[in-house]
Amino acid sequence: MAAPSVPAAIPHMASHILSHLPVTRFSPLLVGIQGPQGSGKTFLTSALRTHLSSPPHSLSVSVLSIDDLYLPHEGLKRVAEESSENRLLQGRGLPGTHDVALGTEVLQGLREGREVVLPVFEKSLFEGEGDRLSDGITVSPPLDVVLLEGWFVGFGPLTDDELERRWDGAPMEIERGEGDVLDLRAFVRREDIVDVNERLKAYVGWWELLDVFIQVRAFVWIKCGGVLMMLKLTPRPSRPVSPHSLIYKWRLEQEHNMKAKNGGKGMSDDAVKDFVDRYIPGYVFFANGVTEGYTDLNGTAIEPKWKGKGLRVLIGEEREVVGTEQF
Repeated sequence: MAAPSVPAAIPHMASHILSHLPVTRFSPLLVGIQGPQGSGKTFLTSALRTHLSSPPHSLSVSVLSIDDLYLPHEGLKRVAEESSENRLLQGRGLPGTHDVALGTEVLQGLREGREVVLPVFEKSLFEGEGDRLSDGITVSPPLDVVLLEGWFVGFGPLTDDELERRWDGAPMEIERGEGDVLDLRAFVRREDIVDVNERLKAYVGWWELLDVFIQVRAFVWIKCGGVLMMLKLTPRPSRPVSPHSLIYKWRLEQEHNMKAKNGGKGMSDDAVKDFVDRYIPGYVFFANGVTEGYTDLNGTAIEPKWKGKGLRVLIGEEREVVGTEQF
């Protein structure tokens, strides 16, 4: 039987990690992996673990998803009720819907070489609202590499002035696909962004534990004057074509795949679209933190700890690798 093929991105990702793996290791290398929803980052992270764990590398690798650090269902309901006027917090996903203390405890435990229990969040429960399972996954030392993956890993909270500047310059319309458009200003209030920005500051302690970074970033093809050109998925597209529609497309495909495997439990197509709507402001306002840094709880500007140790894997609409960049 032929060996399963290795996804094209994996050799690039593995080489990046191996190049930063110290010869003498007293604690695991913590790697942040960020990419848009449905882009395949979770699949790639799993494949990366398998690749690094197999000969000739034979490393001890653990994976932690930000999604598994969500608050339990009751905690998510409480956040939604206490922030009833902020539609961004009406369900899991955005900063403020995770158990930050638990995440800090787990990440510090992994770095310090202690045995830890990784939480597990099951998204299909409560009609797609999800809940944390009572049993987690026990991870014992020694570890060589820890992979922390999530859609907003490395995203950065802003100063008040920068938030105001971005609010004034934010794109008015976000393309969902097939002519469907999200009016960002009608969808979200400035005070909602301020609220999430404040909550995001609590996650900076997680980012400060990361040593190396890998970003999965989308490219789209657009037609300009009859010529096909590539456009990078950026927080603030410079052209009147929004590549954010790929996030909707990919996330819907992801939900369909999950429901096909679990007997149809999950969100409807309309619910997926509404779900993704709440994430879009995160990309628009905070994604630059991966490369430009962020502010801490005291408002101090901080450069990313992984500056000079970042790899960007560029993918097309069908998630094919079209290139890589260092940052």
